[in-house]
Amino acid sequence: MKKVLSIAGSDCSGGAGIQADLKTFAAHGVYGMSVVTSVVAENTARVISYQDISPTIINEQMTAVFEDIYPDAVKIGMLSCADTMLAVADSLKEWQPKHVVLDPVMYAKNGNALMEPKAIDTLIAEVLPLATLITPNIPEAEKIVNRSISSVKEMERAAKAIHEISQSAVLIKGGHGSGEATDVLFDGENLYSYSSARIPTKNTHGTGCTFSSAIASQLALGATLEQAVSKAKKYITMAIEHSLELGKGHGPTNHFYSLYRDGLKEEQNE
Repeated sequence: MKKVLSIAGSDCSGGAGIQADLKTFAAHGVYGMSVVTSVVAENTARVISYQDISPTIINEQMTAVFEDIYPDAVKIGMLSCADTMLAVADSLKEWQPKHVVLDPVMYAKNGNALMEPKAIDTLIAEVLPLATLITPNIPEAEKIVNRSISSVKEMERAAKAIHEISQSAVLIKGGHGSGEATDVLFDGENLYSYSSARIPTKNTHGTGCTFSSAIASQLALGATLEQAVSKAKKYITMAIEHSLELGKGHGPTNHFYSLYRDGLKEEQNE
């Protein structure tokens, strides 16, 4: 069985963060593990507070995983401050995982900040270059490149700019745009786009976490980067289409809809 590690914050309401990542891993038939970077008191409507885990415990969690059950892929989510980023970067340099999918989580779905603004420079300098793939949404990409993005062409230019500073592949997600939901991938040589109809629902809590975890799962299962993004795009579209009407705010996606309907198919055979 393939193994995938999530390095991220928790979501006690279960729709995002570590909880969403583990559900996504299970839906893809891979063995999920976790390193908790922050404990977040949040629900579908608001973030109440969060508490960061100490860098020492982050490093020791990573050592515990890598020395015993070495992951085939790593997904990184919430890194709220520079100390957390440096701790994760140090362990990644030590253990050298093959696939690292970085979702630079800066805001919760309701707009609450989950990354200290002053830490963005550390993210760019220390963490982005360690990723196989970086998956910002449009507001996060705007923060990284320090300019506005309002079209697919501007998404393409931003993806190339982020690649230039990191040498990592970049997938800019178009969920915050208008019209079709179009994501743009730049792998360092080629541009790809992935479009789906925009689903009329407010229940999109944890979509970024889920999408990046699906990509990491597919990479662990042996897909190429372009294949992994394409398959993950279909998965997240399904999860949003059948999202759950839970809570008073943005409800969660349905991580297991296809699994409950069809059982494990393709993923079991890879």
